[in-house]
Amino acid sequence: MERKTITAQEAADYIGVHIDTIYTMVRQKEIPHVRVRRRILFNRETIDAWMRQQEEQSCEAI
Repeated sequence: MERKTITAQEAADYIGVHIDTIYTMVRQKEIPHVRVRRRILFNRETIDAWMRQQEEQSCEAI
């Protein structure tokens, strides 16, 4: 069974940014995430949907 959640490092690798960028986005509530005690987790499907939404917004701005 495949995990649905990914860690901050895995999320950074998945979307192609530095892990510090992920932590900044989490602090500023710019990226959907879940906290489980001290761990920050991301749902891969939610990240995909969030990325599609970001892409649509950037296309609308043009």
